Amino acid sequence: QIDKYLYAMRLSDETLLDVMARFRREMKNGLSRDFNPTATVKMLPTFVRSIPDGSEKGDFIALDLGGSYFRILRVKVSHEKKQTVQMESEIYNTPEDIMHGSGTRLFDHVAECLGDFMEKQQIKDKKLPVGFTFSFPCRQSKLDEGFLITWTKRFKASGVEGADVVRLLNKAIKKRGDYDADIMAVVNDTVGTMMTCGFDDQRCEVGLIIGTGTNACYMEEMRHIDLVEGDEGRMCINTEWGAFGDDGSLEDIRTEFDREIDRGSLNPGKQLFEKMVSGLYMGELVRLILVKMAKEGLLFEGRITPELLTKGKFETKHVSAIEKSKEGLNKAKEILTRLGVEPSHEDCIAVQHVCTIVSFRSANLVASTLGAILNQLRDNKGVGRLRTTVGVDGSLYKMHPQYARRLHKTTRRLVPDSEVRFLLSESGSGKGAAMVTAVAYRLSEQHRLIDETLAEFKLTHEQLLQVKKRMRAEMEAGLKKKTHDTAKVKMLPTFVRSTPDGTENGDFLALDLGGTNFRVLLVKIRSGKRRTVEMHNKIYAIPIEVMQGTGEELFDHIVTCISDFLDYMGIKGARLPLGFTFSFPCKQTSLDAGILLNWTKGFKATDCEGEDVVYLLREGIKRREEFDLDVVAVVNDTVGTMMTCAYEDPNCEIGLIVGTGSNACYMEEMRNIEMVDGEQGRMCVNTEWGAFGDNGCLDDIRTVYDKAVDDFSLNAGKQRYEKMISGMYLGEIVRNILIDFTKRGFLFRGQISETLKTRHIFETKFLSQIESWRALLASLERIWVSVCGAQGFLKGNERIKNDFILLLTLMKGDAVQMPVAVLHSTVAAGPSLPAALVSFPSFSRIMHQTVKDLAPNCDVTFLLSEDGSGKGAALITAVGCRLREAEQ
Repeated sequence: QIDKYLYAMRLSDETLLDVMARFRREMKNGLSRDFNPTATVKMLPTFVRSIPDGSEKGDFIALDLGGSYFRILRVKVSHEKKQTVQMESEIYNTPEDIMHGSGTRLFDHVAECLGDFMEKQQIKDKKLPVGFTFSFPCRQSKLDEGFLITWTKRFKASGVEGADVVRLLNKAIKKRGDYDADIMAVVNDTVGTMMTCGFDDQRCEVGLIIGTGTNACYMEEMRHIDLVEGDEGRMCINTEWGAFGDDGSLEDIRTEFDREIDRGSLNPGKQLFEKMVSGLYMGELVRLILVKMAKEGLLFEGRITPELLTKGKFETKHVSAIEKSKEGLNKAKEILTRLGVEPSHEDCIAVQHVCTIVSFRSANLVASTLGAILNQLRDNKGVGRLRTTVGVDGSLYKMHPQYARRLHKTTRRLVPDSEVRFLLSESGSGKGAAMVTAVAYRLSEQHRLIDETLAEFKLTHEQLLQVKKRMRAEMEAGLKKKTHDTAKVKMLPTFVRSTPDGTENGDFLALDLGGTNFRVLLVKIRSGKRRTVEMHNKIYAIPIEVMQGTGEELFDHIVTCISDFLDYMGIKGARLPLGFTFSFPCKQTSLDAGILLNWTKGFKATDCEGEDVVYLLREGIKRREEFDLDVVAVVNDTVGTMMTCAYEDPNCEIGLIVGTGSNACYMEEMRNIEMVDGEQGRMCVNTEWGAFGDNGCLDDIRTVYDKAVDDFSLNAGKQRYEKMISGMYLGEIVRNILIDFTKRGFLFRGQISETLKTRHIFETKFLSQIESWRALLASLERIWVSVCGAQGFLKGNERIKNDFILLLTLMKGDAVQMPVAVLHSTVAAGPSLPAALVSFPSFSRIMHQTVKDLAPNCDVTFLLSEDGSGKGAALITAVGCRLREAEQ
């Protein structure tokens, strides 16, 4: 009969799954910038980005305000053999007149209680970090501020809604003037619960309160939180799910009793879900049902007493007592007798059944909303089966004899693909506030040390100007005959005297050697009204044993590749003009002669340094005895890049490479090049700036990480500038920083994996992926786990990793901009001289801006070389042929 009477309160699994889907939609709306203003489930960002990692330590104060009692704790977290927590606390009353009075009185009361507590603890002279558990809906834009949205749980203090509660508390403390406090965090009680349990179980990523009120929080991916800038890592979201249904979305499952509860509450129309499930209303729900059943003669033989009609006389603690398995019926008789209804045994059974239906509905509805959160976590992680822990607190969950079991059972039934552990918060949310503060304190201390460490990478404008000045001095030393031999920046003449003028015509071969791949190209250049460049190319690998074998083996391999390409194109019989892009430091005596000064980029072939590479190539072709070629020009890749872009833009007079290595060339006035006779016209100079700093002139900006990378390189002490900025070394700099930060306990709990100890395991390409990880979070996890052997790295380390990678990008950009700015200053005879700079960097935006800052009198256009330096070699060859024909 009761089942039939309360049929609307018995919810099927189908209904619960539907409620779960509705709540998931509400979560999505709350997270969205567009829908949040009208969303009922506010999904408030808490700015708590990490759970405890076990390394926290210190002395903290926690305040816990959320009901008629106000608790203050002193929490000492220490590390002797293992992490231990000592807690001392005091409970203070919050009288009704203060709860309903002015906000000033309320916060004066809190400040007075805190002063009393600090006096008892004899710590009034200390300024300890404070965590403030404030269990009401707050909008936050940072961890240490919270603007109250609305009061709940019978609080009605005036002048607080819309105000920052941290500022109000600070004002009250300052007014007293007898102690000071550093309020580092304001947190919701659900967040406090999650953090308390997270201290014991680091899988904990959900906090749940089922007590006087109800609410939940969980760790959400930043990429889903529109209300906070940034996509990196996670942040705890306070759902404020008590307001679920305030828009009418639960009307089909609300009963007449729920509506009556709402009408009689302090906040009609608000917190409708909370009124269906929480401890503040459960006893009253049961009372209303008993009154109606008694009026209809279904209970107590129709007897209705003044006590039964009195609001609040049947409390939630009575529901818990009546549902006890053994003594429940005796408790029912005792409680009902006090209400004066003289119950029969059958009445007691019926009332027990009513209590069961009401409390069971509560557990089922909470399981539905919790299930939506668990599904969100599972989908965020992209796993088939979720393993997680839910930290739980609240009097209803703790005191009701059947509630926890029912909640667990229904949750597991609704979300069968989740393995959920429920962990009871033994120390309440106050300890959690202290843990939030401890984490904030740990992170701020870590960030301070990290910022201090990485500050060396962030070069100031003054430093950049100083390095620009030094680069100018090095350039001048390289150009002068007297100082050229001792100069580190060699400023090598290339004998390229002109950029393309558009009349170039013919078929040309180009070779491009500068790394582990070798390219052979056929470039068909057609002049006239419709200029065209048609290219065919083939890429060949250069095995490491050839790179580091003999010179003869290297050039025989190159000739074999050329032979294969000529066969592939069917042009072996033709004696084509050839341009050779040779991306290593060469001293040229003419356009078609280049003496290799030293190998770079991992090449070590013997019997090449000090030799003319064109001669070595010609000798290789002779040994092959299959074909002949007209080697017209040997050029550096930077020169090839400049020529490629100059074909598109005649203003192009600088070439820049920032890739595996780094270098630049530019068109210099002949009168400044003392190594070559003649003062008329211009010639392209290959700076070979990778060796900038080899004389120690950059030691003041080189970091310990740069020095470590240099010490373990193939050519220690050489190409120091290149090792600070180029792709071959940047990943290795990051790896050295990772190791240092791990040793200092900032990352991976101080555990350095064997993989991370492996040189060159952290590739430079990973930086590009991590810097743009909005779309590449999954690949970041794969990279991090493969490199560092660290599972679960996305728990608290995101900002650290992102910070130093961002700063390295800035440093890398800054470092290359100083010489670029010098080149522009050199090329620019006056203000606003247009120039096209060719670059292929990942940090172009930063570089462009800093060049503008450092060379303000130069109007610079950056033009990306789409076709690489091979096409440039062909164009140089074409220009060389044109000039040769003109001389003849």
